[in-house]
Amino acid sequence: MVELHDRKKPAKWPDLIGRCIVSLILVLLTQSTQFLVPHFFSDLSFFIQLLLSAMMLLTVASAAGWCRRLLRVRSSAPAFVFFSVLFVWLVYIAFVRQDASLLMNLLFNGQIILLIFGLCRMLFSDPGLVSHNPSPSDAIPQSLVLEIDTHHQDIGLGDRLRCCPICKTYVKGFDHHCPAFGNCIGHKNYVLFMVLLFGFIWTEATYITCLSQYSAESELLDGDGARLEVNFSRKVARSTMLFSILQLVWQVAFFSWHVYCICFNIRTDEWIHWKRYPEFQIVVQSEQGQRSSEMKFRNPYDKGILQNVKEFMVSKQ
Repeated sequence: MVELHDRKKPAKWPDLIGRCIVSLILVLLTQSTQFLVPHFFSDLSFFIQLLLSAMMLLTVASAAGWCRRLLRVRSSAPAFVFFSVLFVWLVYIAFVRQDASLLMNLLFNGQIILLIFGLCRMLFSDPGLVSHNPSPSDAIPQSLVLEIDTHHQDIGLGDRLRCCPICKTYVKGFDHHCPAFGNCIGHKNYVLFMVLLFGFIWTEATYITCLSQYSAESELLDGDGARLEVNFSRKVARSTMLFSILQLVWQVAFFSWHVYCICFNIRTDEWIHWKRYPEFQIVVQSEQGQRSSEMKFRNPYDKGILQNVKEFMVSKQ
């Protein structure tokens, strides 16, 4: 029996702490640049501020990637997500909490705690790692595989076993490697992934609702002596609102894509790299008199939306 799962060795503590520090710096840098939008462009419409905020995010991401390559330092995507959640939570406690109702406070704080718990569980969850010694008959015929990656060639072991190109790990029902959650998404943690993703959407929507109420309340204090403090807290709240809306748009789009995949029983890796897997290929002969043929996509796992969703819901956790 040969162990196929060959996950990368865990980083040593000094390296791990260094990555977390880099991620914390990136979060502070990202949120600081977001603050510049309402600070210098407060007179512009909210839609224009949102576009500027998106441009700032792209600029910071590009500059941060260039600096990391130049300085040869590495960051941790899960740590970045954790510190981003923590930053939003601190802004809520410092500025927004006093204007929110007791029910809203309990709801939002509970959502944040559940998110942190879900992130930790996802980070250490088993996506469906397998151990198997493939027989020669298990190999995919080379003549049937088009545009195959010779360095990460997947072998057909049944049960939709795929290889993660990041972890060099064979995962049953592999969908994709999620850098934000620091783990592969596969048969055993796909439901947890969807629940956690929905939790982010719900929390972001709740936070935006709380910020809207806070902004309405803070506008009533413009005539008071505490105008400078109100303006600063409003700008911080507005910057996190812009960031949260952009996050929400991306998360809704990502969640919708995975709902589509579940309904039609297809995985992201299979959709993108379907030419690697013979079961997704069907040869269509050209018209009579022509020798050429065309390779088209088909999904042999699609059993209808209801049955596909049922299989997803009863998958092993």
